[in-house]
Amino acid sequence: MVVQFNRRRKVYQRQGILVEEQALTRAEEQCLADEDARARRRERDRERRATQDLEFQARMAAEIRRLFPGCPQPRAEAIAAHAAERGSGRVGRTAAAKALDEEAVTLAVVASIRHEDTDYDDLLMSGVPRMTARERIRPQLDAKLTEFREHPK
Repeated sequence: MVVQFNRRRKVYQRQGILVEEQALTRAEEQCLADEDARARRRERDRERRATQDLEFQARMAAEIRRLFPGCPQPRAEAIAAHAAERGSGRVGRTAAAKALDEEAVTLAVVASIRHEDTDYDDLLMSGVPRMTARERIRPQLDAKLTEFREHPK
């Protein structure tokens, strides 16, 4: 371990690790030797995650249809696909949503209605504060939620 005294902070700080040239060369060779195996594992993991994502989206869409029977099947699938996108940080990626918690699924539907069925985005783009925009679109949102909650005729 290589350390250096920092006079300003009055502490020794780690600068790195001193490694012999032979050890570094050997480590690089070992890394290159299993590069193909790691690439294959990454590909298998990517395929496994894609399959898991599709299964989760199907379960989420089914839960949306159960909670909101008036929501058309294509719309439920679109909501699930959007909300559950890996790495998105959306409500569908939370632990509650993965457990198909009713509140989390409802939040995903509310977000979809807000962006797809109201002028919420236009209000935001015109400079209306977020909470004010949400208050303005609340009647539209509630009406669409009621429509989605009712059984289709």
